[in-house]
Order: sequence, then structure tokens, then C-alpha cells
Amino acid sequence: MEGKHLKWLYDIKIAIVEIEGFLEENGKTFETYKSNLLLKKGIERNLEIIGEAVNRISREFPEIKIENAGSIIGLRNFIIHSYDNITDETIWAIILNHLPKLKTNVLELLGESR
Repeated sequence: MEGKHLKWLYDIKIAIVEIEGFLEENGKTFETYKSNLLLKKGIERNLEIIGEAVNRISREFPEIKIENAGSIIGLRNFIIHSYDNITDETIWAIILNHLPKLKTNVLELLGESR
């Protein structure tokens, strides 16, 4: 797999790994997340990157299937345009319930294993 889509898939992978690292360094609890502004902003920024990369792949390479692409792009737009309506609970639920699935999907697309 060569080209822009490969770079964007790696961007998604790197952003997920960074989020995982932020949580490992700071303690993977909701209370820690909720009380650490720098942690929250770092995670939100990586979610924006993920959403933008998925958006680019979806537009330019529709044959590459990323599960829940529409929701991922929607989250990116929500974080950027409705930043004042983001709740800690929403982001935390995404981290716990959706990020691991996206990581598996992207690793499969890259031909890597967990």
C-alpha cells in the first residue's frame, strides 16, 4: 500500500498510540482525565487529527473502508465547531469503547497486528 492514504492511516495509528500513552502516563481513570486540562486538550487534538485523516481517506479513497467513518468525521467536526458542548463523559466513552476498535481496523488496513 503506497501513497497518501498510507500516510493518513499511519497518522491515525500514531494519534491513537499517543492517546494511549497519555493515559498510561497519567493514569487511565475518568477522574484523572476529567481533572487534567492538558491531558484533555492533548486527547481532543489527537481525535481531531484522526477525524481529519479519516475524512481525507473517505473522500479520496472510498474503497478503503474505515468502520464508523461518518461518526469519526462527525466527532472531529463536533470538537472543532461545537467545542463548547463537548462533555468529558462523551470523550471518555469514545476512548474506552471506540478507539480500540478503530485501532484494530487501522492495523488491519496497514497489514499489522496488535
